[in-house]
Amino acid sequence: MHPILFQRERLFLYLGAWMVIAGILAGLTVKSGTLNWGEAVLLTIPMCLVYAFICLTSFYLCRAFSLRTTGYARLFLIYIVASLLSSALWIGATRGWSFILGQSVGFPELTGQNENVIHIFFLNGILLFLLTVFMHYLMIAVEESRSREKQALEQSVLAREAELRALRAQIHPHFLFNSLNSISALTAADPRSAREMSIRLAEFLRKTLRFGAADRISLGSEIGLVEDYLAIEKTRFARRLVFRKEVPEALQEVLVPPLILQPLVENAINHGIAPLPEGGTIRLSVEQYDRKLAIRVENPVDPDYHPPRKGGVGIDNVSRRVRALHGAEGRLVTGRSGDSFVAEVILPMVTDPETGMERTLQ
Repeated sequence: MHPILFQRERLFLYLGAWMVIAGILAGLTVKSGTLNWGEAVLLTIPMCLVYAFICLTSFYLCRAFSLRTTGYARLFLIYIVASLLSSALWIGATRGWSFILGQSVGFPELTGQNENVIHIFFLNGILLFLLTVFMHYLMIAVEESRSREKQALEQSVLAREAELRALRAQIHPHFLFNSLNSISALTAADPRSAREMSIRLAEFLRKTLRFGAADRISLGSEIGLVEDYLAIEKTRFARRLVFRKEVPEALQEVLVPPLILQPLVENAINHGIAPLPEGGTIRLSVEQYDRKLAIRVENPVDPDYHPPRKGGVGIDNVSRRVRALHGAEGRLVTGRSGDSFVAEVILPMVTDPETGMERTLQ
């Protein structure tokens, strides 16, 4: 179907332009001295509406003969012939309409005495047809450009989704590897604790499989996963590991990517708590400012401990996931602050997928 006929707004705009053309043609016929304004308007408005639809056929010629694949000489010949035929058809329709008007309201028929009007309509018919050819080529170019942009966007989305799936799939093996190492270390020294840690690990993995399949979960659920993970680690660290959280109740239902905090807490334990003989406290705090959510994980560090130069798998995973999900609107910031190491995730406030409304938090 023709793209102008497919959209009502385009059709009204197109016909409106032809009403302007009808006014110009009416003025030309009056200036020729053969018709008065009343006769010119009765003639030009209906005929311009008819020719408006005749000229729409040029769209199919433009689709059939692309500017990129058809020679200019061939295009010139095609559209000159098409414009002559269209204009001749328009003249035939105009003669018929003037005959009807002559029989009903005494309007003079377009015979030899009104050849000036015929010439005006015929020449302008050729120009108007060629103008619609130009319009259709421009329309086709715009549509092709939009189609290419849409395809590029779809490819970008598919690539981002593939990256996110790969990053999410990376979480479980990495976490499981570290957890099994901890269980292995406890097996000889404290078999009972190793068994308890294995049971808690199984429960935690069941939960992460359920939540990990979702695109978003509530912040409260995500923090619950962190607390389950810390319960596993407390089997190993006992009193050396303390957890404190400051999370406003109003922010508990904000939506966040699943398993976004566990790698940060794991990093805090491995590079903060574990190297310290007395252990320490991991602090989790959440704040809202503007339309952003800031989740901060802070842990003490041993001044003499030097972690590997290359960022850990968990930290790198979180950073890449946040960047893939939110682009420039989201980021992970890490660094030393005195005797503490801080990892802060900045996320935009996410739309509620069920209601389609942004959560308003006070």
